[in-house]
Amino acid sequence: MEQRNDGINRAKWWQIAGLAVNDVGTNTYMWMMIFISYYLNGIVGVGVVLASSLATIMRLWDGVTDPIIGVILDKTNGKFGKNRPFLVIGQAIMLVMSACMFFVTPKFPKVAQFILFVIFYAVYIIGYTCQCVVTKSAQTCLTSDQKQRPTFGIYSGILSSLFFTLAPLYSYTYLLGKHGYQFDMGYFAEMWRFGAIMSLVCTIIAYLAIRGKDKPEFYGTGKNSEEPIRLKDYWEVLKHNKALQMLVISASTDKLGRQMNGNATVAIILYAIICGNAAAAGLVGTYTIIPGIIMLFFGIGIFTRKFGQKNGFTYASYGAGIMLIALIALFIFGDPTKLSLPGDGIFTGWNGFSLLFVILMVLFSGFQNIAGSLVYPMTADCTDYEVYRSGKYVPGLIGTLFSFIDKLISSLAPLLVGVLCALVSSSSELPTAETPYSTGLAVVGIISMFGVLLIGYICNIIAMHFYPLDKKMMDSIAEDIARIKRESQTPVAK
Repeated sequence: MEQRNDGINRAKWWQIAGLAVNDVGTNTYMWMMIFISYYLNGIVGVGVVLASSLATIMRLWDGVTDPIIGVILDKTNGKFGKNRPFLVIGQAIMLVMSACMFFVTPKFPKVAQFILFVIFYAVYIIGYTCQCVVTKSAQTCLTSDQKQRPTFGIYSGILSSLFFTLAPLYSYTYLLGKHGYQFDMGYFAEMWRFGAIMSLVCTIIAYLAIRGKDKPEFYGTGKNSEEPIRLKDYWEVLKHNKALQMLVISASTDKLGRQMNGNATVAIILYAIICGNAAAAGLVGTYTIIPGIIMLFFGIGIFTRKFGQKNGFTYASYGAGIMLIALIALFIFGDPTKLSLPGDGIFTGWNGFSLLFVILMVLFSGFQNIAGSLVYPMTADCTDYEVYRSGKYVPGLIGTLFSFIDKLISSLAPLLVGVLCALVSSSSELPTAETPYSTGLAVVGIISMFGVLLIGYICNIIAMHFYPLDKKMMDSIAEDIARIKRESQTPVAK
């Protein structure tokens, strides 16, 4: 169903699911880039802190490109729509520039490799920004139905769960093992070929999903012409859109924690060095995925659809925070060296630590998936709120302003990990599976894997106390926008 007589914009299920696939397309490249520090350190020959600093600088550059791309998207309204051109351009840039980063850079003399890599990486970021903005922007075109919009979170959450279960399994358990637990050129070449094809397929699916909705009649108030957007409007939106302010605080602190939690170095420290079981890093997701999806269906499909996205996000943050406290306590008071899971090659039977770890990770992952999957639909709510508040339909502006601040804060993750490792180790190289255990590295691993995330969820709970868009408010906004659309499409009597 697309439209009823009430004027509320609705989409078919496959259109919502298809747009969620775009997130997998961009996450595929994002996942490859978390190994960049190892590529620079091992292939290009750059020091640990400089390699980690580059990742931080480029994420800041990623944030700088966001408002520019957002303004361009809001001004775009050609025969190919508002969003589709950015899918195509973004994918093309990422494909070409990532290939140059991994395959062209090593062909040049050592003195030129780092400079060339930085140039390729900087252009790649522009493509990444172009494609990422569509995930947020196109949601407002697909549906404004407050019972239907959260379903994007279900599809996105399921796909995200599958991706972040299979990606570590592929990267750590299969691919790293295949290459002798060395991040060599063969590792990066094989990872790129697989990832590039996967991202391209996902982009084609997303393009087909939004094609029927990427039209002026589904934008904002349904008018063919919208008020021109300027860069200074970013400040006006951030200053007056309280919902966006609170969501930015919530999601950016979460993102910093998730970036550190998902950092390849942190995974090596926790599983290979603290637990002495590197293979476990790729297996944890296989135990959390099915229960996580079940929790996602209940958390979003039932609770959030009934009580609103604000309540769903808040209670999921409470749940995730409690599980993180329990995990930290388990690693402090338990014996991590007993961690062993079926499939790791050394499993001989369940023990107390392994069983508790799996149970807590299942519950944590479920709550984390619920909260994380609601961020994009809540961004769309902030866009509708801006239409209601100021009459401006600015999905690119809202989405990229959100991303800019998000990336500004989360960009600190690789730098923090690199600096913390340098502070507790005399080595000039990043920790590997062969690095001996030390108390300093153990502290870095636990803080980076669990502690920073815990702070993020505490920020969520505080911010949601001031977030104005509960279910009642959003139902009122959707009805108001639908009325404006009906009026704008009604011929004026002569």
